[in-house]
Amino acid sequence: MQFRTQIPISKTNNPIDYTSKVMAIGSCFAENMAEKFDYFKFQNATNPFGIIFNPVSIEKIISRVVKQEAYTEKDVFFHNERWHCFEVHSDLSHSDRQELLETLNKTVSETARQLQEASHIIITYGTSWVYRNLESDQIVANCHKVPQKQFAKELLSVDVIQKSIQNTIDLIQVLNPNVNFVFTVSPVRHIKDGFAENQLSKAHLFAGLHHNLQATIYNQKPGYFPSYEIMMDELRDYRFYAEDMLHPNAVAIDYIWQRFSENYIAENSISTMKEVDEIQKSLRHRSFNPESEQHQKFLAKLHQKAERLNAKFSHIRF
Repeated sequence: MQFRTQIPISKTNNPIDYTSKVMAIGSCFAENMAEKFDYFKFQNATNPFGIIFNPVSIEKIISRVVKQEAYTEKDVFFHNERWHCFEVHSDLSHSDRQELLETLNKTVSETARQLQEASHIIITYGTSWVYRNLESDQIVANCHKVPQKQFAKELLSVDVIQKSIQNTIDLIQVLNPNVNFVFTVSPVRHIKDGFAENQLSKAHLFAGLHHNLQATIYNQKPGYFPSYEIMMDELRDYRFYAEDMLHPNAVAIDYIWQRFSENYIAENSISTMKEVDEIQKSLRHRSFNPESEQHQKFLAKLHQKAERLNAKFSHIRF
């Protein structure tokens, strides 16, 4: 007897292994998944310009990277004793304007290299709600706590989302025509927009995204991982949410990662993941007597395990 539905997921024809290079872009859920890739020592890069929630802002960043358009003084502004850029997250903001511009332009170059080398790109969309700066008439990725009267809030239409996602795909293929795309909609609920408004926002993302999933890219269709659907149906209980009742908690993230691994991680990498997991857990072990002979033997054995993995995959270091 079954007491819940399980979301069916088709196994990918292009799985991720320890030779793959993964790039994740998008909402804070992209960061959750990246933490798992980091833990298991896969080669990955995440949100070089910080967390970005909406399709138009992701497209804008990708366009700048592909076209190698440098940031200049007109792209930054001073507010609350720091310099900011409306295209990127506040994590990149800086007290010195030149330092911020140098960081932004270095990130443009580095991201272009990462996109060229990536075997897989995972894009997570969070919301269809956006804020348009009234002075520039441009959609921003982050308002940086600038007074709300300087922005107009609007909902991206399905057509705009669909075109933006297609533009993002086309731009990335200029740098890397053979990259494997995996799209997902973030399971994080944006209740500050309103309950009905959050559902409408997600619905627009689904409608725009699924139009693109029907397209064929170099004889293959873009992948889709149903993280939102897993959260809503398989984990339909508040015990799987963090204290804010909006974000998935650690148990939920572990489960969603498990479902992802089953379908997107190569079978020949599972044994390596288990080895990495054993070493990571051992590294967290705290001995009652660090100077004891027994603990020294434990450390020596642990070092040997780590060295063996490093010999197989030079990027794996602990």
